[in-house]
Amino acid sequence: MLSGGANASIHLWDLERAETTSRIHTHHPVGSVKKTPSTHQFGLTHLSFYPFDSLAFLSSSYDHTLKIWSTDTLVPSASFSLSSVIYSHDISPIASHLLVACATQHPAVRLVDLRSGASTHSLAGHHGAVLSVAWNPRDEYILASAGVDGTVRLWDVRRSVSSLGCLDMEDSVGIVGYDGYGTGARHRERGKAHTGAANGVIWQDDGGHLVTTGHDERIRVWNASTGANTLAAFGPVVKNTHLSVLRPLLAPSSLTPPGEEIMFFPSEKEILVFELFEGRLLKRLRVPGVPVARTTVGQRNVRNRVTGLAWKAGSVEVYSAHEDGTIRACMPRTGEDALVEEEEKGDRKEDEEDEGRKRKRKVLEDVYRDLTRQKITFT
Repeated sequence: MLSGGANASIHLWDLERAETTSRIHTHHPVGSVKKTPSTHQFGLTHLSFYPFDSLAFLSSSYDHTLKIWSTDTLVPSASFSLSSVIYSHDISPIASHLLVACATQHPAVRLVDLRSGASTHSLAGHHGAVLSVAWNPRDEYILASAGVDGTVRLWDVRRSVSSLGCLDMEDSVGIVGYDGYGTGARHRERGKAHTGAANGVIWQDDGGHLVTTGHDERIRVWNASTGANTLAAFGPVVKNTHLSVLRPLLAPSSLTPPGEEIMFFPSEKEILVFELFEGRLLKRLRVPGVPVARTTVGQRNVRNRVTGLAWKAGSVEVYSAHEDGTIRACMPRTGEDALVEEEEKGDRKEDEEDEGRKRKRKVLEDVYRDLTRQKITFT
């Protein structure tokens, strides 16, 4: 696993190696990147493994650069300057074109060709910074992007006019087309997916649906083949006010029955677990002992905000990054865990009973001592 910080540091972790005591697992990085003139100079915005070879990974930063690294040496092998802040990037896991889509402060999606080492072209259409991008996992040429103008746009990078149109939260029928490529559709360049900035977009792993998030504190699920808003409602518990990219995490569809897909959402101080299509809240995951958010007049004070989520491939584990610099893991509760918890609960109960008996004994001793020390006079 890779992690990056606001101090431009990068750490590499081996999730199979941990110091284990009881039920506590402590991981230590197996490699770290120290700041040098060739590394990032400002905070990291996004990290991702190269999808075709885990011996390489990509990083983007507030220093306007996209870098490719060797996982073995942790030394950058290539660097691309885009002359604007890069908020996130994405490379298709199935593509042969090796284009990295970058969401930048510039109001256009930038495409970097890893073969030629150049920024090939830009996809113009947003009216403001682009915050999130995502390639379709089933079609290597289809791209989705989300920006501060509240729009979510679909692109076909093969076309001279790449835009396929934008998603409209008022449209529950769909006009993007019946095949997801604009075929048979009325071309539309207007319409908003969110009333505030749209700062997250992600595809379902079968490419059938898109999930977007925005500063209107709404999560919307879209039919990718028609562009229709499915009208899934996730309630008022969703919190999303920071400009940084905030993408939900979708559990692999192979782990759930059809129609019962699960979504994890980093909602400030907690992780919300929803049914993807019904919007029903299944669970709220909080870190034990961590203070909750407190709201003061005119200011939101959120301690230990969840800034990102990652799924461990081939497992049922979710890792969360927090604003205090920690990374925590959520794992399934096993039968062995339940037995240990029952034993700990019984031990705590016995300790509490012993403490209660000690307090009562001390009270009696104090009363007896006071009576024996009191001077009594008979007249």
